[in-house]
Amino acid sequence: MSAQPAPVPLLIACALGIEHLALRTGDRGARRRATGRTRPGGEPGTQGASGPVTFVRTGMGPRAAERSVTRLLAEPALADAAVLATGFCAGLAPGMHPGDLVVAEETRDPRGSVPCVGTDLLVKELVRALPGRTVHTGPVTGSDHVVRGHERADLLGTGAIAVDMESAATLLGAVRAGERPVAAVRVVVDAPEHELVRIGTVRGGISAFRVLRSVLPAFFEWHRSLLLPRR
Repeated sequence: MSAQPAPVPLLIACALGIEHLALRTGDRGARRRATGRTRPGGEPGTQGASGPVTFVRTGMGPRAAERSVTRLLAEPALADAAVLATGFCAGLAPGMHPGDLVVAEETRDPRGSVPCVGTDLLVKELVRALPGRTVHTGPVTGSDHVVRGHERADLLGTGAIAVDMESAATLLGAVRAGERPVAAVRVVVDAPEHELVRIGTVRGGISAFRVLRSVLPAFFEWHRSLLLPRR
């Protein structure tokens, strides 16, 4: 009888405390099954359908995100982990609204682009988990600052549909640490016609928080479906 393949770990990375709170409260049942392994700035690991799941709050900005994810993936238990970057983003395309979802086909920053895995499945599962919510797909670009005004139009001109400060750096750090499936799913917190000043202080921020709190079933299904090449 052949041995069963080792479970595939999943690392879910976000930057902000409010994002981490949304994820942490989004799956109370999973947290009750915690294994007791904790991560810096994150929650105890939980057991998903295809392996352990670890949440980490990386801190804000590309440097913090890449540094945190690279450090965790150096641990033997997470060496072959799939990585999913999530949290809030700024929508770039006209017609986007707070609470819309963005599934990255690739992430980009000045150092290069990283293709994402399983985007069709993520879209399908997000539609299932959040019926009625609009899901956009396309490139997500990185920035080292909050994007405002004319910068949105400039970035939209590159073909990107959304921007955030951590996804591109997270996924770049992940693939540089070793071959693995990666993905990025963000929730629009502001958009060209709905620009916010502070997350969580107006309706758009609250809507985005509620959506982020509901995405974990889709993430876990993506995790369950992964078929990592085994050496």
